[in-house]
Amino acid sequence: MTSKGMPASKNGNRVKQKLTDHKKKKLLYLSLLAIGIVYGDIGTSPLYAIRECFHGPHGIETTPDNIFGILSLVFWSLILVISIKYLLIIFKADHNGEGGILALMEFVRPKKKGLRLGIISALGIFGAALLYGDGVITPVISVLSAIEGLEVATPLFSPFIIPITIIILLGLFLFQKKGTSLVGSVFGPVTVVWFLTLAVLGISVIIRRPEILLAINPYYAIHFFIMHGTHGLIVLGVVFLVVTGGEALYADIGHFGKAPIRLAWFTLVLPSLVINYFGQGALLLENPELASNPFYLMAPSWALYPLVVLATMATIIASQAVISGAFSLTFQAIQLGYLPRFVVKHTSDEERGQIFIPKINTMLMVGTILIVLGFKTSSNLAAAYGLAVTMTMAITSLLAFIAMHKIWKWGLLVSTLVTLLFLSIDLSFLGSNLAKIASGGWLPLSVGILGLSMMLTWKKGRRYLSIQLKKITRPIQAIVADFQSDKYPHVPGTAIYMTSNPKSVPPSLSLNLKHNKIFHEQILILSINFLQIPRANPEHRIHIENLAPGFFVITANYGFMESVDVSTLIEELKKNEALKINTKDITYVLGHKTLIASRSVGMNIWQDKIYLFMSKNSQKATAYFKVPQKNVFEIGTQVSI
Repeated sequence: MTSKGMPASKNGNRVKQKLTDHKKKKLLYLSLLAIGIVYGDIGTSPLYAIRECFHGPHGIETTPDNIFGILSLVFWSLILVISIKYLLIIFKADHNGEGGILALMEFVRPKKKGLRLGIISALGIFGAALLYGDGVITPVISVLSAIEGLEVATPLFSPFIIPITIIILLGLFLFQKKGTSLVGSVFGPVTVVWFLTLAVLGISVIIRRPEILLAINPYYAIHFFIMHGTHGLIVLGVVFLVVTGGEALYADIGHFGKAPIRLAWFTLVLPSLVINYFGQGALLLENPELASNPFYLMAPSWALYPLVVLATMATIIASQAVISGAFSLTFQAIQLGYLPRFVVKHTSDEERGQIFIPKINTMLMVGTILIVLGFKTSSNLAAAYGLAVTMTMAITSLLAFIAMHKIWKWGLLVSTLVTLLFLSIDLSFLGSNLAKIASGGWLPLSVGILGLSMMLTWKKGRRYLSIQLKKITRPIQAIVADFQSDKYPHVPGTAIYMTSNPKSVPPSLSLNLKHNKIFHEQILILSINFLQIPRANPEHRIHIENLAPGFFVITANYGFMESVDVSTLIEELKKNEALKINTKDITYVLGHKTLIASRSVGMNIWQDKIYLFMSKNSQKATAYFKVPQKNVFEIGTQVSI
């Protein structure tokens, strides 16, 4: 019995029930946030996908056979690509709770160096870089397609479409600093209303032409290709618009977890999308002349302006999916050494992975404004949309094969058949989108190639820089011998030398001895080691090696989705009795490198210049690792690369 006379079993059951209720509430809350952020992109495709199939540059005749064929393609694309490929299979390939193509790359990378490692790394980096191309297009096509609904009401709004779009995009990017959680809590309820509205609009037309539901039969999709041949493949590139948010929702696993994203899809998002697409098809069966904008023309005239407002809000939210995905992608790339350090702000104390990167936010904002001014209409932009994402999806399928066969131990036959199914879909979409290169597809492809070049240059430049720095360092045992001798005087206090390689002497220590000719009475060589996992085990965070009395090498392990706070780390080190640390008596000695491009060292001169540009725009190590500024002492040197 408990102190209040209640049986312990009943008391325990109540505690379990409270925990269960809490988990359910948290799951529903995260699902609401996921609806507001993850599904904004794919949720606004009804605004333009069906329209572009029948009224765009590659539009086909609005006949019953074509309508049924397109809807069958739309339905099975949503089922096979989003429901089965991503939510049921690719989601299994999370890397300790983190998703996205870089996390998948790290998940399947072999430990041994070699050709296989190089191929996997190149595929992953290129797939990641391509997503930046998607990141600058999605906000524009989403918002433009919504605002263009004003033209359906009256052509008087035509001159104001572009200015209104730019104002909305500026507001969206300025709002990012408030954090994913706040954005999601504001946008989540709006998106729920949006999906319910999609369903209501669709049902209102389907009840008049219920035969449209027969388009679920895959026969119509197959028959469509038999009828149209090569042109059918081109139209497939337009159908792809209905699944363009797939890669973004995979990248956002770290923001919300898998369960909330899956729950939101199967209970609300998928049914609402299917009903709306079929409703648009039913409308075109009734009146083929309405193909110019079937989404808005489903609504009664009195609801048009409220629908434009709601659609605008929904498309603002649609942009959030790729923006938050770009933040996660960038942070992973920084920690893995493929991008320089940017300012990263964590916007939530409770949910991991919710971050804001100001520099990426600004770059995306400028890029989207330029695209609005350059393409002017969503139909023009539709030609540029999809190519980058289809390439990334194909790469994801290839990497997933390694996960299926090597990690999950699926049989070779099963892994191959599943991968071939996914690749047949991905490559069909990719082939259809290749026709768009000349008419706009060059844009995301160019962004992807530029991103790939910068990532590879940064990784290569870091390697050459490390080689050059080794030339001015000494073996660590030689420094320890000097520390134990009377060669240099010892001054009171603790000196912390930060280095990326704990096995060699930090250049800043070598330079300090060269110019100042002193040791501190206690020296800590501190190395921050980013592991190939999202989050390190806190119990194995710190490794301390005592090389001599008062001389320590400390390695602090972090995952590639974690941020580092040196002040917090020092507080942990103070608990170790072997270390005598007084925070008031610490000097952080860091090296400041002035890089000089050289034709005779390392990379090509153009790569040197790119690396120098990226280095100048990199956040200083002291700020990135949150080193107390007032205790920092920098020693500079020039390095040719």
